[in-house]
Amino acid sequence: MFAKFGITYTLQQSSRAIGHNLDESVALLINETGINMTVDEFHKERNEINVKKYPFAKLMPGAMIASSSFRKSFNVKTSVNRKFFNMFDNVTCGDEVKNLKPAPDLFLAAREAIGNPPTNQYLVFEDSIPGVKAAKNANMNVIWVPDPMVTELYPDNNSADEIIFSLNGFDPTKYGLPPFDEESSSA
Repeated sequence: MFAKFGITYTLQQSSRAIGHNLDESVALLINETGINMTVDEFHKERNEINVKKYPFAKLMPGAMIASSSFRKSFNVKTSVNRKFFNMFDNVTCGDEVKNLKPAPDLFLAAREAIGNPPTNQYLVFEDSIPGVKAAKNANMNVIWVPDPMVTELYPDNNSADEIIFSLNGFDPTKYGLPPFDEESSSA
């Protein structure tokens, strides 16, 4: 989308935008890049691109949970993996809470939807710094699974309990969970 304005969307811009309120992220990107668009125009064009791109989205290697996107985007993003996502008892999306990350609302709403177990029984996997902060603000354990280049940009900017670079590197025994069996860990 930025290419039509002759602008390269950088990793730094992407890392600042991920996990925040979408309107705030878009306004920041418009301001930083100087593109001649309103926030609404940006959303409209982005949605047109996403409708074409998201049905081909693949799961993160080892992924076992969905993102905190707004429900409409979530449905489009997960359409290629619908059978997988239908296995979840509950999916809470960003448009179902008052405050987005780094506020804890999303994680607390998901917790409420499954009966309010103690927060120390949760293990959140996050790809964004605001998401890590949101999980910690909800008093939950969190593993940061970032793009490795993002960690180079922000080496000390997280409060995650652990950092891994692939969900396949997750060791459930560190958190009192049963180990993966050979079949599931090699999948």
